[in-house]
Amino acid sequence: MKKMLVFQTDFTYKEGAVASMYGVVKSVDEDIEIISATHEIPQYDTYSASYRLYQYIDFWPKGTIFVSVVDPGVGTSRKAAVAKTKNGYYIVTPDNGTLTHVDKYFGIEEIRQIDETINRLHRQDNGYVSVFHGRDLFGYCAAKLASGIISYEEVGPKYDVEEIVKHPIIEARDEGNMIEGYFEIKDPNFGNLWTNIPLDMFKKHFKLGDTVKTKIYYQNRLKYEWDLPYYDSFSKAPNHSVMVYNNELNKMAIAEVVGNLEKDYDLDFGSDYRVVFIYE
Repeated sequence: MKKMLVFQTDFTYKEGAVASMYGVVKSVDEDIEIISATHEIPQYDTYSASYRLYQYIDFWPKGTIFVSVVDPGVGTSRKAAVAKTKNGYYIVTPDNGTLTHVDKYFGIEEIRQIDETINRLHRQDNGYVSVFHGRDLFGYCAAKLASGIISYEEVGPKYDVEEIVKHPIIEARDEGNMIEGYFEIKDPNFGNLWTNIPLDMFKKHFKLGDTVKTKIYYQNRLKYEWDLPYYDSFSKAPNHSVMVYNNELNKMAIAEVVGNLEKDYDLDFGSDYRVVFIYE
């Protein structure tokens, strides 16, 4: 049975990069099913690419192959790799931080460097292109793997999972009378901001309907101090009010109801944005 290919990139649909990448896949095997996860990862943002894989990977059928191409180092010595995860998936990607969250939350069982001598597209009419590995290397190799032309062992040589390039991940803290975390990602369409604070940690001190004393710092300077309600539905708060909720990954998040917290309150994600929930 052929495996599905799920793609995420920072290419957008503004030009033909995605179409040519998918064309290579179909040229290898027209029966391979291709699904677009997103092509709107922020430019060059390998951290966001890593987080998005963590957000959705575990909801797909086991054996699905994910292709993540956010590759600011294309053409450099960074490794082109295929990782096999402990929860039963494959990820074809540059080894540049994109595997961080999957390794932390699900584990990587094995990783192999793509052998470009046999698993890279070479066309006489196209010459050697060093800046489009999404098409010529990642897409092509993923297609061969999905179709069964090559086995995982034939991707290329194995290397130590300890060598995988990873972003630092900051853990939330529950100390004294406060829970402290940061905005680790955003919901770009609605402007909600997601923290790294787990629901289980939060629920030790708060329950639905509570008012949560909340402080938001930017570069250690207090930016906002709010008393926010904790709800399980946006409909329970008035439009344009701000509330706390737990997101789809069971981490705490803050939203402006029928608004855009990120834009309306000049906020963003990253370790500069510290979030503190204070309890008695």
